[in-house]
Amino acid sequence: MNDPLENEKQAILAAALRHVPFDGWSKATLDAAVRDAGFDATMAERAFPNGLRDLIAFFVSDADRRLAWELTKQDLNKLPIRERIRTAVKLRIEQNAAHREAIRKAVALQLMPGFGADGLRGLYHTVDLMWRAAGDTATDFSFYTKRMLLAGVYASTLAYWLDDGSEDFADTWTFLDRRIADVMRIGKLRGEVEKTLGRLPNPLTFLSKSPLARAAARRRKTA
Repeated sequence: MNDPLENEKQAILAAALRHVPFDGWSKATLDAAVRDAGFDATMAERAFPNGLRDLIAFFVSDADRRLAWELTKQDLNKLPIRERIRTAVKLRIEQNAAHREAIRKAVALQLMPGFGADGLRGLYHTVDLMWRAAGDTATDFSFYTKRMLLAGVYASTLAYWLDDGSEDFADTWTFLDRRIADVMRIGKLRGEVEKTLGRLPNPLTFLSKSPLARAAARRRKTA
């Protein structure tokens, strides 16, 4: 079913992304975005009843929808499975390159108490989309292990990208290639999975070790 407020949400999100680099993902940002989009104040609660949680979730889901559309234009079936996954991860990161600061602040917020579950849900949806686009039809144990492994690859690559100053993010794509080769082992997934799962951290741990997360922790201690 189509969301009757889809257009309003899109307009508010576009306006919010202009404020986030300065005011973060905050109530002030949401209120200003509603005004900038030309709506009265009640639209904030109608479009996003849970406030920032809903706004950030919409930001993530909108990026997933755009990724799904872009992947339909790729000739994924002609690529090896490793290249399909690489393409999906790279596209997902590149499509929001103009909003890197907004993503940085969203990640920081999702590392705070009370927001972690939202981050994990969004992460799961993203990697599930990637696997389905890559042609995965698994329904057995490997369905879950593939998504857990890809969550680690995507989250660690995103964390690297947030601090990457190389031209065209070349270092990030080299990092992604290493993660796919070293962590996913796609061609031998079933044979390797039990050993790998024993060493697999929470995907958000990669993000929690970033300078951004450490700064957020210092702010919490001094608050």
